[in-house]
Amino acid sequence: MEPTNDIKPIENKIAESGLITIDLEEFYHQGERVLFDIEHQLYRGMILREKDFREFVKTHNWRQYQNKNIAFTCSADAIIPTWAYMLLAVSIEPFAHRYIFGDMQTLETVLFTDAFQKINAQDYNDVRVIIKGCGVIPIPVSAYVEITHKLLPHVKSLMFGEACSNVPIYKRK
Repeated sequence: MEPTNDIKPIENKIAESGLITIDLEEFYHQGERVLFDIEHQLYRGMILREKDFREFVKTHNWRQYQNKNIAFTCSADAIIPTWAYMLLAVSIEPFAHRYIFGDMQTLETVLFTDAFQKINAQDYNDVRVIIKGCGVIPIPVSAYVEITHKLLPHVKSLMFGEACSNVPIYKRK
């Protein structure tokens, strides 16, 4: 009996489905994150003295923050005048990649939001998109919400997870 050539090549249905996978890890800024707590600049741990603070800002080594991402905060239960954070911003501007007022979680949110600004949402018009759900780098929930907000008006459908195992999030009717 002769062998038949009825062997069909393996089909990659995922590749043929037209799905586009977005991996949020690709938007992660690699720069170091630093929490800049001004608690140590307070007099008796409670009061920010303008003269002392200005001297600190003037003499502090700002170069150590080159290309880093900074979150300004004060962990002490003290009222810090807004101008103090503005002085920090002016001093760190030439060195830091990004700086914000807030905690580390807020910093991550801002970094992803900044990165998503580079996405042309029009590129995803009428496309089926999967937002990759797991990886090595911890991605904040806020990044998933922000990418959803950016893409939702454009995509045909939006899913979470992997192509072989996903959770449907949205489908245009």
